Amino acid sequence: MSARDEPAVRSIGTDPAAFTEFYRAHVAEVTRFVARRVADPELVADLTAEVFLAVIDAAARYRGSFGGPRTWLYGIARNVIAAQARRSVREQRAESLVAGRRLLDADDVDRLTEKIDALRRVRELHKALRALPEGERAVLELVSVDGLTVAEAAAALNIRQVAARVRLHRARRALLSAPGLSIVAEEVMS
Repeated sequence: MSARDEPAVRSIGTDPAAFTEFYRAHVAEVTRFVARRVADPELVADLTAEVFLAVIDAAARYRGSFGGPRTWLYGIARNVIAAQARRSVREQRAESLVAGRRLLDADDVDRLTEKIDALRRVRELHKALRALPEGERAVLELVSVDGLTVAEAAAALNIRQVAARVRLHRARRALLSAPGLSIVAEEVMS
């Protein structure tokens, strides 16, 4: 494709024949360009393909450049190679963060699974606590979490002891009847 054919460059993204002509005219030089900068042959092939994908995406925006389509193509190739270099640096940085860390063995996985399961039950318990009416939850928290007696909880809430006992009983019954929470609820309420 010569400089006089620059308008055809804009059709590369929509005209398969124009792309094929452009590709055949430039694939060898783009491959050499990439190979001078990248040592891995598979990466050279991948980046060359990526250059031409970028060409398809950018073709509609082509407005001519100093040196014509060839210099435009080299600019795209430089950008693709630079993007790959940045990706490579990020990957190396991530690998260095992981390097030297031991992998989890079966016992570690089992312990983590147990912790996750325990925390799941705690999250379910908190959800069940939030579902309780405010008065019942307040008495339950004061007695079971804060360690107050029923009489002290009643005084703190400015209610009668009988009302505090009834609210505590209802709250405990609601938690104990919640699916999957009876064991955790018993531990918290004891």
